[in-house]
Amino acid sequence: MAHAFRYSLGKAMLAADLITADDLTRAQSEQERSGGRLEEILVRLGVLSEDRLLTFLSEHLNLEYVRDVERRLNPEVLLKVPSEFAMRHQVLPLQQEDGTLVVALADPFDVTVVDDLRLLTQTDVRPVIAKPKAISEAIEQFYMEKMFRDIGELQTDEVQDEDIEIADLQKMAREALIIKLVNLILHQAVQERASDVHIEPHDKFIKVRYRVDGVLYDASSPPRHLHSAIVSRVKIMADMDIAERRLPQDGRVRVRVGDGQIDLRISTVPTLHGEGVVIRLLDRSRGVMHLEELGMRADTLSQFRRLITRPHGILLVTGPTGSGKTTTLYGALSELYSPERKVITIEEPVEYELPGANQIQVRSHIGLTFATGLRHIVRQDPDIIMVGEIRDRETADIAIHAALTGHLVLSTLHTNDAPGALTRLLDMGIEPYLVASSMLGVLAQRLVRLICPYCQEEFVPEPEALREIELTPPAGKELRVRRGLGCDRCRQTGYHDRTGIFEFLPIDERVRQQVLDKVSSSVIKQQAVARGMRTLLADGREKVLEGITAIEELLRVCQRDEV
Repeated sequence: MAHAFRYSLGKAMLAADLITADDLTRAQSEQERSGGRLEEILVRLGVLSEDRLLTFLSEHLNLEYVRDVERRLNPEVLLKVPSEFAMRHQVLPLQQEDGTLVVALADPFDVTVVDDLRLLTQTDVRPVIAKPKAISEAIEQFYMEKMFRDIGELQTDEVQDEDIEIADLQKMAREALIIKLVNLILHQAVQERASDVHIEPHDKFIKVRYRVDGVLYDASSPPRHLHSAIVSRVKIMADMDIAERRLPQDGRVRVRVGDGQIDLRISTVPTLHGEGVVIRLLDRSRGVMHLEELGMRADTLSQFRRLITRPHGILLVTGPTGSGKTTTLYGALSELYSPERKVITIEEPVEYELPGANQIQVRSHIGLTFATGLRHIVRQDPDIIMVGEIRDRETADIAIHAALTGHLVLSTLHTNDAPGALTRLLDMGIEPYLVASSMLGVLAQRLVRLICPYCQEEFVPEPEALREIELTPPAGKELRVRRGLGCDRCRQTGYHDRTGIFEFLPIDERVRQQVLDKVSSSVIKQQAVARGMRTLLADGREKVLEGITAIEELLRVCQRDEV
């Protein structure tokens, strides 16, 4: 029904001269490609502003448009809708008017949520429209504040974490309000598209931070005396030992957040003021990204695809932690898998489930390391092997011999650029002739944030900024690029989502000879660039000129000498 509503919505916008037929066609094409709501896509493409859209929807659906939800909000009315329901459906109860509950909806087309609210509250409901970001922020602020007030009495004495008895920890961690608080933190993290949640204890306060698009942001933080209860609740969820507070621990759990399932990878470490917790969120509903979605140039993608179809050899993806290496490898595996091929992976941890692949999780505490696992994998008659990371000589040696004996091996390595992977293997003690004969290519990558489509503008950058990325304006012309001003949709950052920048080095005969001669990586790079290799910074420069990312963002992830 919602799809039919949106189809008629496009027609209604045309009839009201809000958009043109070309605008609608472009938005529908983007919707087919990436999914999402038609009206949001129109705003993202810059066809119309969010305020103009909501004004039109208010008239089209005969619903009030509330521009300032905080002024209309009655904190007592929040009690009528549970925080979990409000967070899951992005609904905000505002007021009670003559026995009718006034509720702001982020999605005014979701008619079922209004029916659910009537059943839940046993009262009439009048939906109104508001900006989705304003609803999300109000839910976080007011439900969090209410919850902090409610649980402020759970433990009033200032007690050091190490002094709390285990029985008390277990009792506190099972308090209904503590469970709701942890659930609310996770719900909000998913709503903000966070990849990680950081819970950091300090002397007088706790800091909760979300990592969104690779950058950390502060979130609403609970009182300091709740730290032990929160950590214990997280440990219980992941079946970790709540009695052990002196040593680091790792755990994992799958939870339902909203309408989807999220895998949580949990790590705790003892710090000066208590245990720090980092929770990595892996959205199972997102699935594996296709190679076309990663941001590779057509020529780079063509070269990469050509090499991954080779029957044997090693292909490495390099970059720092969090640069999307595993995502790229899984994009390759999803293309390579077929019933005629056996694919085995060994990872720490297994981040995606790939249908048809045999996936192994590293368990170092019982002796299942990358090296030992890889040694047994080659006896399982695989066609393609994916190793999560080459960390030491033993793993590198086994991987290279697997490649030389007829297997295609995909793996990652921590180096700054593509040529650096070759010298890194040599530094590990691998013989030059083995590296030269087994390597197919090296892909270096970084992730850069995309300029927010809702608040972007063109401007003329300072000459110094252009020099930083070695960009020269055309003679006698003004060079204009884009930047994000910051808006509610992007948390005032000017960025929304990420894409990759890449540097691809195919291993041809000249590179093989340089490896045999133990030529430095800088020389290999200079000569590869002279033959046409696009560096990380050069690929980023092109994305700056295309208005995809900003100069400051490119400089954040790339060193100036990566030219």
